[in-house]
Amino acid sequence: MKLDLLIRNARIITMDTARPAAAAVGVLNGRIVGLDADVAHLPAAETVDLGGAVLTPGFNDTHCHTTWFGLGLAETDVSGAADMEELYTLLETAAAQPDTTGTGWVMGTGFNQVDHGGRFPDIRVLDRICAGRPLYLRHNSGHMAVANTAALRLAGADAPDFPDPAGGRVVRHPDGTPTGLLQETAQRLVQDLVQPYPLAAIEAALDRGTARYAREGITSFTEAGIGGGWIGHSPLELAAYTAALRDGRLHARAQVMPALDALHQLTGHADDDAGLGLDLGIVTGFGCDRLSLGPAKVFTDGSLISETAAVAEPYCGHDHGTNTGYFQDDPEQMRSRILSAYRSGWSIAAHAIGDRAVDFALDVLTECQRTYGRRAVPNRIEHASITRDEHLPKLAAAGIAVTPQAGFFATLGDAMTASLGPDRARLAYRGRSFVDAGVLLAGSSDRPVADGNVMRCLQAFVDRRSGSGDVFGGPDEGLTPYQALAAYTVNAAEATGRRGSLGSITPGLLADFAVLSDSPLDVPTDEIGDIQVRATILGGEFTHNAL
Repeated sequence: MKLDLLIRNARIITMDTARPAAAAVGVLNGRIVGLDADVAHLPAAETVDLGGAVLTPGFNDTHCHTTWFGLGLAETDVSGAADMEELYTLLETAAAQPDTTGTGWVMGTGFNQVDHGGRFPDIRVLDRICAGRPLYLRHNSGHMAVANTAALRLAGADAPDFPDPAGGRVVRHPDGTPTGLLQETAQRLVQDLVQPYPLAAIEAALDRGTARYAREGITSFTEAGIGGGWIGHSPLELAAYTAALRDGRLHARAQVMPALDALHQLTGHADDDAGLGLDLGIVTGFGCDRLSLGPAKVFTDGSLISETAAVAEPYCGHDHGTNTGYFQDDPEQMRSRILSAYRSGWSIAAHAIGDRAVDFALDVLTECQRTYGRRAVPNRIEHASITRDEHLPKLAAAGIAVTPQAGFFATLGDAMTASLGPDRARLAYRGRSFVDAGVLLAGSSDRPVADGNVMRCLQAFVDRRSGSGDVFGGPDEGLTPYQALAAYTVNAAEATGRRGSLGSITPGLLADFAVLSDSPLDVPTDEIGDIQVRATILGGEFTHNAL
């Protein structure tokens, strides 16, 4: 037998408890065929000597927004603005450029009021600097956006008596005039004016975004919402993924979650219990090892940074202790749609940030499983941001995966603590409590909401440092480096229903690897984030090579 690839002289962290370490691995037809003595004597079309570098399974980001991220790479990024004046200058420069899209819109991304002392842009300044062009500025949480008057007028939302949509708010001054801030589902008022994006634009965004993933050791990801709702970019979004795969522009394995809003009532034989789904009856698991359908994604509430997540006790913010957030739709209607989708064969990924939303998500997902059985792809609670102690054994018993994002701690941790108060913050974005309770914790970034660099996220899972240097949340919630690495490898594979093909360096599994300059298990905690990804291998082929 002649191998396609032989990697030797490596420090291999297999993440396989039956054989935790090795020095060589052989690849044939995109899969691992053996380790060490099993392959060391075999000829290979390509042999790579790593000179003692570290080899791990490729990383799996189980909750990110790749189209949004890739589009943002081509938009005006205001995340680095030192102050509000610099932000205005960036947008004014963008507005002065010729409109190459033919839409007239000024598009910006990366705004976060935390970077500006809690201030939001003044709509009067935005109107002046955009000189009549409509502006849409994405908040980095995805749960808010800023628009100018021209954009609101196009949406018909500039009048003082314009009603708020269900599950969202057009924030207004006391006299009824809009501030420009759109919360939650109110974003769709403007999004519907710029969407759907052309498929070519989405494909280009996937190319840009997944090329970045490859440079960071990411070989698999889950796109957390396509095709509908405020998170989707086109009802044909899956076609852009298919084209990107065909054209060699999808540089990692993709599992995509259709938004629950994209599913519709199916019809067939009178005896068929069709429920909600996509045409032809395709459901979770359809596809190949490069592109497949994951769970259906449903938003139950908002976010902590916008204080729109549904919490049991009021926020400590600006509403005099009366704001407990809100659900994005009537809970009974959400329950009915979730049950219908699950009955038709879809696993469910329920975005739930506040503990009231986690209550709801846990109840409806356990009802789904009790009524219709469990799925091969687990149900999930996305973020699971505020989880009370009584939630933990229920999550473990139901086999529901959670995806808390450690990347939030550095940029949003202090603001979230201020909103929740220090006592309740100990329940936020838990780590060790999930692991100790037997809850399946999968690593993810929510990119572009937060930093998606896996090495920095691993460090954050371990040290949980906020921007101020304090430990965010419970003092005992830090993971060990091994547990953090497991979150992005074996746990991520299990949470996405792909443990039989991904997650560890084990014969028979797909040959997806990351080559690191050092081991996150050996370096001091504060140096994990500085480890460099020297190469990324997808199915035995390099997608990034800086060796």
